[in-house]
Amino acid sequence: MRILLIEDDQEAAAYLAKGLREAGNTVDHAANGTDGLFLATSERYDVMVVDRMLPGLDGLSIIQAIRAAGNVTPVLILSALGKVDDRVKGLKAGGDDYLVKPYAFAELLARIEALGRRGSSNQPDTKLKVEDLEMDLLARSVTRAGQDIDLQPREFRLLEYLMRHAGQVVTRTMLLENVWEYHFDPQTNLIDVHISRLRQKVDKDFDQALIHTVRGAGYTLRASR
Repeated sequence: MRILLIEDDQEAAAYLAKGLREAGNTVDHAANGTDGLFLATSERYDVMVVDRMLPGLDGLSIIQAIRAAGNVTPVLILSALGKVDDRVKGLKAGGDDYLVKPYAFAELLARIEALGRRGSSNQPDTKLKVEDLEMDLLARSVTRAGQDIDLQPREFRLLEYLMRHAGQVVTRTMLLENVWEYHFDPQTNLIDVHISRLRQKVDKDFDQALIHTVRGAGYTLRASR
């Protein structure tokens, strides 16, 4: 599944994102309500996990906004507020489930999986396609113009992230957090090395380059203009 995690506690977010990814999910993380609402309304997710107390815009306001826009993606609310009235307010705001902190990760994962099954109109994508580049997430295979491309696990994850954000500028910070699970800059050329290797496999033998450097910003995957 593709999951949006909106959580301002960096340590908690890193723990949750790591566990969810190890369970086979793709996770995008927003550390405040404003960024969370932007992702929630500009990307497609199978489940959203939303902390109730957030800087910028609180979790219930985010849920009310996306519901008003017609977004029916299942939402699990996380909150330290566990009274009956608090839970009722969360569900009335448009939440589908409510989990009180502290919680066991196993329970959180089970609830997310249940929400994912419930959202029949939000089935996870099993294939990604950008121009003649295709990725099968179940078979863990990549082809371009019908030719097989052999990728290492980290290269596959990097390409998957670029394909899911095709046409958008992906920053180094986004790649470090979502592909390497680093929440700091290791001050190395780690990303440059992997992007270079990926280009050798994805672009080198084809007329049109798909992976582009956006100077001073990051990278983007799109057809040449």
